[in-house]
Amino acid sequence: MKTIALIDYGSGNLHSAARALRVAAHEAGTASEITLTADPEIIARADRIVLPGVGHFADCAANLRAAKGLIEALSEAVQKRAVPFMGICVGQQLLATNGLEDGDTPGLNWIPGRVDQITPGAGYRSPHIGWNQLEITRPHPVLANLGDGPHVYFTHSYAYRDAATSDIAATTTYGQPIIAAVARDNIFGTQFHPEKSQRVGLQILSNFVSWEP
Repeated sequence: MKTIALIDYGSGNLHSAARALRVAAHEAGTASEITLTADPEIIARADRIVLPGVGHFADCAANLRAAKGLIEALSEAVQKRAVPFMGICVGQQLLATNGLEDGDTPGLNWIPGRVDQITPGAGYRSPHIGWNQLEITRPHPVLANLGDGPHVYFTHSYAYRDAATSDIAATTTYGQPIIAAVARDNIFGTQFHPEKSQRVGLQILSNFVSWEP
């Protein structure tokens, strides 16, 4: 039985993410226990970690730092033990060096880059809400078997910028190219919401549950 720690730090869409992970684990044929937690001891021992995030970068970063021992436990598991990790929406943005929403706020700096406001141009509204095609820029196990022209669900006003090309796994186009997924070693992050992306999202989560970096 694998433990998937779904981080509860007051900034995530936890229940829909937990439901989707349970379905994904079942479809992957992987016996997994989804644990909603901010307990550093559980996180440090987890087999996989998912960091969701809804809201503003600064608020989510503050909540993460306010939870005693949480960042240290995440670093122990993800950076030292190389536990497979997925960040979702703002949970992905927190992987960056810094975010510029509501001031300049440090991120985890696990995948260098900055998070800044999207400027899609005339005819496009911000926030970006809705379905867009995922354009896979390099093969990655978490993005395998998605079919032709996969569409996923976005809801955001800010996104990753200035990430190294080698760290970009997928983009989308919304008046301009937007980084949709980042990946480095055992770390993967999506700007979109796989738990809201129906069949494609479940495939991505199933891939993550089975992923052995």
